[in-house]
Amino acid sequence: MTLQAGDPAPAVSAPNQDGEQTTLPLDGTTVLYFYPRDDTRGCTMEATQFDAALDEFREAGVEVYGVSVDSVDSHCAFAHEHELGLDLLADPDRELADAYDVPEGPAGTAGRTTFVISNGEIEAVYESVRPDGHAREVLSDLLEAGLADLDR
Repeated sequence: MTLQAGDPAPAVSAPNQDGEQTTLPLDGTTVLYFYPRDDTRGCTMEATQFDAALDEFREAGVEVYGVSVDSVDSHCAFAHEHELGLDLLADPDRELADAYDVPEGPAGTAGRTTFVISNGEIEAVYESVRPDGHAREVLSDLLEAGLADLDR
């Protein structure tokens, strides 16, 4: 079963699209979204929408990370092709997905699941996410819950 609101957030790290080891921050507020595959229609839509809102997330004090089972090289090509500024974490062995109990999708992918983490605790979980509009939904929910502040 996927981790739920109130559960402690696992401390994890993985390489980003540039091969840099990235440790998920447990202080502050973080959005960690899992998606099935690079460069597929839904995943591209979700990534580009999170990226389009990235400045707003950052202005509100929120970090955003995408995670899939794709390799660093795949993430690098995907980020370059779509000019993505957010970090995409490579999880080919499903270590992050397993740490967060993300359901397995087709061919060993990660099911589309998003976690909002605040100060080491899972604040919200979005399961079976519809990619279109999800980034805006998450940002709106963060602002409404007081976990982000665009007037910082």
